Amino acid sequence: MLGGRDQPKGGAPAAGPGTSPLQNPDGTRPGLAPLATAEDRRAGRELIAEVATAAAGPRDGYDRGEFGPAWTDSVEGVPFGGNKCDTRNDLLARDGTAVERKDGSDCVVTAMTIRDPYTGQTVRWSKQQAGKIQIDHVMPLSYDWQMGAAAWDRAKRVRIANDPLNLIPADGSQNASKGDSGPAAWLPADPAIHCSYAVRFAQVSLKYRLPVTEADKKAMLRLCDG
Repeated sequence: MLGGRDQPKGGAPAAGPGTSPLQNPDGTRPGLAPLATAEDRRAGRELIAEVATAAAGPRDGYDRGEFGPAWTDSVEGVPFGGNKCDTRNDLLARDGTAVERKDGSDCVVTAMTIRDPYTGQTVRWSKQQAGKIQIDHVMPLSYDWQMGAAAWDRAKRVRIANDPLNLIPADGSQNASKGDSGPAAWLPADPAIHCSYAVRFAQVSLKYRLPVTEADKKAMLRLCDG
């Protein structure tokens, strides 16, 4: 079944390399485009410069369940929340083209074409190979926990776990290799996207007032020629 449901609000069909993070401050537009111009990379550095730094706290007590049920639609205060479609399917619809959905459903994506920003490859995905494209938390939840989310209330943790600003559908092996690493320890395979990735990491950090490690901030600035 083709279409049948509008893209999530703000989510136009993906075209070319996706959307510049500088033009996508709420994460509702698809993809992650390179920041290729000197002006854009300078703007990226200026945004990253606003990020606070701190030493990572302990991982003690971290559990995925502390951030709510995976991909819950029962979340307030973030785009797409409460729209009767779970976060994972919202993100697939946001970034995919030629989207097909389960018969009788306005939500469940069963097939699509997607440009994976982390590898630069265009992928035809289907639900039968669900793990081929996974939803990456740009700022990993365990990282969030160590940088201050352990002290948050549950509702705020549910927001960051389901906020489209912090979520990118990407190659499954890339997502698996990342773990809970920050930009000093892990980067997407495609170097063209490194500055954009750093900017998106900074956007999440600033929105949720979560610091990053000093090593990560230095890496983020360097990735945008700083």
